[in-house]
Amino acid sequence: MATLLHGPAGTLRNGWKAALFVLLAWTCNGTVFTLRAGLPWLADHPALAPAPWFSFLAFLGATWLCLEGEGRRLASVGLGLGRRWGWQLLAGAAGGGALMALMALGGFLAGGFHLRLNPAASLAGLLAGGWFYLAVACSEELLFRGYLFQRLERGLGPWPAQVLLALLFAALHWGNPGMSGLTRAWASLNIAIAGILLGLCYLRTRSLALPIGLHLGWNWTQGTLLGFGVSGIPNPGWWTPVWHRRAAWLAGGSFGLEASLMCTGICLAACLALARALPETRPDQ
Repeated sequence: MATLLHGPAGTLRNGWKAALFVLLAWTCNGTVFTLRAGLPWLADHPALAPAPWFSFLAFLGATWLCLEGEGRRLASVGLGLGRRWGWQLLAGAAGGGALMALMALGGFLAGGFHLRLNPAASLAGLLAGGWFYLAVACSEELLFRGYLFQRLERGLGPWPAQVLLALLFAALHWGNPGMSGLTRAWASLNIAIAGILLGLCYLRTRSLALPIGLHLGWNWTQGTLLGFGVSGIPNPGWWTPVWHRRAAWLAGGSFGLEASLMCTGICLAACLALARALPETRPDQ
């Protein structure tokens, strides 16, 4: 019998499952960072143990608890590690890097900037950036494209879930440096479109490997390699952009390529290509 809490099959409705996950994720994240504060060695070595890895562990714990209540395994949310998963991760990283390189090329050809080699750049810096942005990608994709997105998809359908979490994804970047005035509007639009693109990566593969890889390649190429800000956060990259006196929306300015017109066009084209390639089937309810 269907009720406010339970569906016709007697199981908890997907909306309540999503809300429970948010509560658990928030609680686990707070607990993990409280424990981290009691281990000063970790704070003294941020390059070895970046903070996003602790958020990933918290979200992984929340996901596991929710799945245990359903009798499911972590593989069911797209964490079924294996050769296929690894290839999708690499393909996503290459794709994310290519998208960012296209945006940078567009901004360069439009006269927005030129790149100058950073004399302080090193291989160690490239590796440290990769490790950090892998942590960011794993934590954010598990949170936004994992259990929460998948239960909302089952309850609302794929596109309402996409729009809802894309808006949340953009809103959670509003506190970043440079998020003011026209940049806030333009960057929020692009970050929301990027959120939809990452959601399409999951829907295309039913795995978190492709969105994690794309997120990693996007951030690492933009920040660690090319030296742009990543969502407003400065990065000492292998290259350093030297800005010309052109409109900031050509290449995003100090906020990064995510606040550029190039990002809008390229992300929309990528979304269209992935949407056309989506399988017609949906997961079981």
